[in-house]
Amino acid sequence: MFDLSPLWISLKTATTATAIALLLGIAAARWMLGDRCTNLTQSSPAKKLLDNLLTLPLVLPPTVLGFLLLLLLGKQGPLGRLLQVLDLTVIFSWPATVIAATAVAFPLIYKTALGAFRQLDPNLLAGARTLGASEWTIFWRIMIPLARPGLLAGTLLAFARAWGEFGATVMLAGSIPGKTQTIPIAIFFAAESGAMDRAFAWVAVMVVVALGIVTAVNCGFEGRSRPVAAKQRKWVRRLAQALRPKIKGLRSRREKFPNSPSGQPIELTVEIQKQLPHFSLDISFQTDQTPLGLLGASGAGKSTILRCIAGLETPDRGRIVLNGRALFDSVRGINLPPRDRRVGYLFQNYALFPHLTVAENIAFGMPRGLSSVAVRQCIASDLAQMDLQGLEKRYPGELSGGQQQRVALARTLAREPEILLLDEPFSALDTYLRDRLEKLLRATLNHYSGATLFVTHNLEEAYRICPNLLAIDGGRILDRGSKQKIFEHPATLRVAQITGCKNFSRAVALNAQQAIALDWGCTLTTLEPLPNSLARIGIRAHQLAFRDRPNSENTFPCWLAAASETQHRITLYLKLQSAPTSPQDYHLQAEVFKDKWETLKARPYPWHVQLHPLRLILLPASRE
Repeated sequence: MFDLSPLWISLKTATTATAIALLLGIAAARWMLGDRCTNLTQSSPAKKLLDNLLTLPLVLPPTVLGFLLLLLLGKQGPLGRLLQVLDLTVIFSWPATVIAATAVAFPLIYKTALGAFRQLDPNLLAGARTLGASEWTIFWRIMIPLARPGLLAGTLLAFARAWGEFGATVMLAGSIPGKTQTIPIAIFFAAESGAMDRAFAWVAVMVVVALGIVTAVNCGFEGRSRPVAAKQRKWVRRLAQALRPKIKGLRSRREKFPNSPSGQPIELTVEIQKQLPHFSLDISFQTDQTPLGLLGASGAGKSTILRCIAGLETPDRGRIVLNGRALFDSVRGINLPPRDRRVGYLFQNYALFPHLTVAENIAFGMPRGLSSVAVRQCIASDLAQMDLQGLEKRYPGELSGGQQQRVALARTLAREPEILLLDEPFSALDTYLRDRLEKLLRATLNHYSGATLFVTHNLEEAYRICPNLLAIDGGRILDRGSKQKIFEHPATLRVAQITGCKNFSRAVALNAQQAIALDWGCTLTTLEPLPNSLARIGIRAHQLAFRDRPNSENTFPCWLAAASETQHRITLYLKLQSAPTSPQDYHLQAEVFKDKWETLKARPYPWHVQLHPLRLILLPASRE
């Protein structure tokens, strides 16, 4: 009679070992991953060493691994002696087969889980934190569902490894028929005794199972339908809810996340320093409910400021105070986690959770404990406000860029944050969508009762949205004030460049209101008194005016050296006083609309261009 006990022992052992390896492997991978909000911290040497040790069973010969386990669990081993005190014996028993199978299966789960977690967009985790989610909620509702394909593939491969384990099992558990003899061991002893038919039968079973596992790994999970994904989200959510304390009673969103105390002004104070790879961030400013724009080139430190306020990065020192509540204070040892800061963060890539529907994304940041009726009412209101009716059951991948941006804004506002941090929210949109969504944002900010910081390098966006601006470069605030002051009277040459001025000349003062523009070869009269130690004079390209008569103040003959065209405007490269010798031989850039260009290009040379005394930018040497 054919003994089927190896089959049952193998199934029981592989299933038990895979379950244990799955729990331990995911836990180890999550711990090794640490906090990926910033992506700035590298693994410590201790973690790297531990990672090597956890991966070692994957490359060790199974017999060597079995021998090490035998030394550890044998009668003379440290754990073996402890087990003897408890009157327990592990070696040469079925638990020993499970231990051996778990040891060889664990690295597969651990490495695939670690790889799957590392592939997740860090902004998704950061976004969840700013929406008030605990690390436990993020783990169950974001990380596990999004890493699902990798985790399932790793689980199947770990099962296959445990199912086929031989060397470590023989060393630790031996070959006891009906007790520790798995299919691989049965094959070995059947072949050794000459029972080739029995050996072949067991080999056939192993091959069939292996083929099934390979097929499942290759094509079974990436193409799963959304209804299946929805079912998986339900059990993940149920498990997470069962394991975390339930919040009793109904609370309104206003009660859960109040804005600043009634009657008190809204105020944000930021005084922080942080060493970055290429420069040191040293920022100090205050703002109120008036939207504040952070204007500067890419890499100036604007986004880092927002991330420090949100708690996604930690300053080296300083303090951040919002409405009288310290979010960070290096002297007092305060550093609130993102979930407790009541900050709304709108990311450049929106950071919508791809496995959740529009409604689920918006609901994610709502206060826990709201009734389902209240949640539905809030979602319906948010959808209507953002013109998203009818899209609540769609997934982010089924939306346009503009719709995704509106969902992200609705999700951010659903938390009723005390401050909105907008990190170049229109950078991924085309011109038409930019215009529509900018209007929506302006309307939203008109009714928003908190502070707003808007990061951009787009000059027109900054001017239209933000009454007040900070000009930032290299981690420093170069200028601050109203948008009119920043654009019309920039404090330094760099601020003028950041705000879009393209025309500059070295200058020498002749008297209180006259100066020679050395690079342009002309003398200019100004309406304002010249600053002490004048260094440069500038004028914006759109503020150059073409005159019919040459006798206006600061008007000079000019010739066209070259021109470049956009859909609405023409940029003209002009040389003053004489005709150019090449397209690169010019002094000034002027921008005119196309209808003006049609009139201008028909004029004979020389044209006459005016540098209006009121439009000149005067820059002293001491402030460059």
